[in-house]
Amino acid sequence: MWPDQTQLRLSNVGVALLVISLAAGGGAMAATGSRAPLVVGALVGLYFLFSIRVADQWEKVAVLRFGRFVGLRGPGLFHMIPIVDRLSRYVDQRVRVSNVSAESTLTRDTVPVNVDAIVFWLVWDAEKSILEVQDFTQAITMSAQTALRESIGRHELHQMVAEREMLGHELQRILDEKTTPWGITVQSVEVRDVQIPLALQDAMSREAQAERERRARIILGTAETEIAEKFGQAALTYQNNPVAMHLRAMNMLYEAIKEKGAMVIVPSSAVETMGLGGMLGTASMGGMKPQ
Repeated sequence: MWPDQTQLRLSNVGVALLVISLAAGGGAMAATGSRAPLVVGALVGLYFLFSIRVADQWEKVAVLRFGRFVGLRGPGLFHMIPIVDRLSRYVDQRVRVSNVSAESTLTRDTVPVNVDAIVFWLVWDAEKSILEVQDFTQAITMSAQTALRESIGRHELHQMVAEREMLGHELQRILDEKTTPWGITVQSVEVRDVQIPLALQDAMSREAQAERERRARIILGTAETEIAEKFGQAALTYQNNPVAMHLRAMNMLYEAIKEKGAMVIVPSSAVETMGLGGMLGTASMGGMKPQ
């Protein structure tokens, strides 16, 4: 027997034929005055009631005659012999979604995690799914949960968080290899969420903050090293070219006094070194008016 689907799916066609047969038998009985046409009409109507079945567009059903498989029926209207034939469960061949979860499962680096995933699958061979496995829906769910736990144990936490797509592809491959003999294919597996304990989340946050601070210090030290190297190259240039040094000093003075009329006191030695005294004197003489 099929304990998960033994309900009778009576079609509207069978009910209509039963009504028509009873009506015809009643009319014949009224015309002849005998009950035989009514009995015959009732028997014919009951036969059609239990022999006519309908499967939806996306469904298939197996017919067992004296316990032996004789074929698939559906979609649409089909006929069976009451008492002699028996129907299996109706197989839905649309894409289905199963939600699986693994709670408190240890990763490769011994971190307890809770993982939720979604499995997209469909039945491509209804005959195999009926004859090869008792309850393929439960089998898919249990197999997906077991495969999810095994995959978590083979990966570290950072891989599961950063490479969810890779984990989904691995689960899809494992499940598809197991379900193909059942006439079922797993199209994809999507990992929705990876949850870790709150205490571990706080520790990981501190670790990430320390790592960012370390990188910031490394970048600052690298910048200081590069600046020092550039200053050393500039010093060599100024040492071999005093004119460049004087021009740089004059530019620095200009930059210092150009804003807001600032005043800069420069030692006389610096003025003599840069030759500013002679240049300023020449400039002042050039600006004097003739007497």
